[in-house]
Amino acid sequence: MSTRPEARDYLRKVGAAADANIELAEAALMLAVLDRPNGDLDSYRRHLAELAEDVAGRLPHGREDDVAARVAALRETLVNRYGYQGDTQTYEDLQNANLMGVIDRRRGLPVALGIIFLHVARVRDWDIVGLNFPGHFLVRLEAGGERIIIDPFRKALECGAVDLRDLLKATVSTTAELEPEHYAPVDNRSILLRLQNNIKLRYLRANQANKALEVLEDMLLFAPGEPTLWRETGLLRAHFGNLTAAIEALETYMENAGTDPAQRQTAAIIQQLRNRLS
Repeated sequence: MSTRPEARDYLRKVGAAADANIELAEAALMLAVLDRPNGDLDSYRRHLAELAEDVAGRLPHGREDDVAARVAALRETLVNRYGYQGDTQTYEDLQNANLMGVIDRRRGLPVALGIIFLHVARVRDWDIVGLNFPGHFLVRLEAGGERIIIDPFRKALECGAVDLRDLLKATVSTTAELEPEHYAPVDNRSILLRLQNNIKLRYLRANQANKALEVLEDMLLFAPGEPTLWRETGLLRAHFGNLTAAIEALETYMENAGTDPAQRQTAAIIQQLRNRLS
């Protein structure tokens, strides 16, 4: 069991940690606590451990280092036995981005399901990464010099180049083409940001800017070095009339923005806010 303050303390530690030291599923569970405090965290941890143990038992003897056998073991366990798959019926449901809700319902968004796949494989010390594919989260396993990309949302479907091209055109644009960066691995912090961005965007589309601001401020706990988060947070704080806090957030953005082209506009906004305070 954990409370919101405890979860936020954990996320602050994540924010100070090296990316390689982030326990992805545990951090996602702590984010889930922010929406569902006092849940039985240990039961979710036990379930994740059970998944990893089950996967190990499904590898054929002598094929432990075979990437195709590992994919088959993940699919047999997570999809066929436990029923994990994408939620195509109620895709916009916020529980699809809450790891507790995903485990309860065995349904979720691509990135939330991907976190479970990543966790289970990493417990077994398998080489697996999330990919920087736009609009739809994918994972890639590698072993014995071979690689397989799978889609956790579509029942661990293996994706070749044609599948990826079709998926890109369906989720981004009919004119989009595969680029090398679409195959690039993403780090743990980026995966958590991608998870929470789904929640933030749903709140914004529902005209619940106050809830979106809460999500942004929680994102800053585990990703304080992301300048765009500070800018978004500052703009929403200004929207709600918290001008001093808005200026602080926007100034933090300016200090870390590098060559971001939004700096000039942001500087003008800061000056406007200062004028309103004086």
